Amino acid sequence: MSRILLIVGGGIAAYKAAELIRLLRKEGHEVTPVLTEGGSHFVTPMSLAALAESPVYTSLWDLKDEAEMGHIQLSRATDLVLVVPATADLIARMAAGEANDLATTLLLATDKPVVVAPAMNVRMWQHAATRRNIERLKADGITVLEPDEGPMACGEFCPGRLPEPADIFRLIEPMLGLAISEPATPGALAGRHVLVTAGPTHEPIDPVRVIANRSSGKQGFAIAAAAAQAGARVTLIAGPVSLPTPGGVARIDVETAQQMADAVEAALPADAAILVAAVADWKVEAATSKLKKSDGPPQLRFAPNPDILAMLGQRPDRPSLLVGFAAETDDLIGNATAKRQAKAADWIVANDVSGDVMGSHRNHVHLVTDGETEDWGAMDKTEVAARLIERIAKELG
Repeated sequence: MSRILLIVGGGIAAYKAAELIRLLRKEGHEVTPVLTEGGSHFVTPMSLAALAESPVYTSLWDLKDEAEMGHIQLSRATDLVLVVPATADLIARMAAGEANDLATTLLLATDKPVVVAPAMNVRMWQHAATRRNIERLKADGITVLEPDEGPMACGEFCPGRLPEPADIFRLIEPMLGLAISEPATPGALAGRHVLVTAGPTHEPIDPVRVIANRSSGKQGFAIAAAAAQAGARVTLIAGPVSLPTPGGVARIDVETAQQMADAVEAALPADAAILVAAVADWKVEAATSKLKKSDGPPQLRFAPNPDILAMLGQRPDRPSLLVGFAAETDDLIGNATAKRQAKAADWIVANDVSGDVMGSHRNHVHLVTDGETEDWGAMDKTEVAARLIERIAKELG
């Protein structure tokens, strides 16, 4: 289960943080509340502590807390940081990189994924300054949940309302199984640029239908998160998935294989490229209008998609370390070995997808290198990510 640092901002919606804590604890997650000065006007430390079964931190200047759990350690001893509710003021201070209280200091010091749930009056939410600040947070790799539309304490009915705790839990749930429990050595990839692809691609058949696959993107996102925690500058090129962006990761969303290939080329140069995405091998000439059932089975004309791994393997600005993934159902090692040679990749991570690997939190991979194959056994996808990034850091020196 995940360790969650919950920062409670100063707004009337702060009372919902108590219910969110209850839901998280019910699912077995550890919650450490941090109550801002503004938040303390709406909820008490005692109520949060009772629900979280954990001390509540309130002040940067509490010497007892600093001796037992320094703010730097507190920001790192977590898997996910939640800001609920995130007021306009707190968002502005986050965007400016301020560190003038415990909450903003923790947010500036953390190297873990951050999710904010804004809640404010609609005029404040729609103000140009707030919109700029929200875009700044997104550019910094912070996941921003959209506020709900509904009746608010100010008497208006409009966007700006904090989502219900159950909805917040549903939105962050994909992140709760992707915490890196044993990350690579901090700073091991400092100064390096790591390029990661993740998820499926969607190849249009007509305006409403696509050719797709079952890739969830979880393994690629976990690898991107592990690389960022190891100090790398990470570019994550993601196909159509609903996973939140890992903290410290620059994300580029694409749909088709061609778009992914173009984004990979634009992201170069890179010290390491880890191509985890399940890219469709084929595309079709898409119809310009919806195909009708009454017209009978469509006659699809297939054409090959770009081979991104092979393309990178042949480029003069090829990454120093090129890692591909091979999702196979038969002859796992034989096919992975042949793929490594044919695509001029340095390593291939081979995984058997004949079971329920796609969409689950676990994976069983083999690392195929030059003349050697390692069976890593079954483990959580975050463990695969941490182990792979540790190996990459050692390989890059």
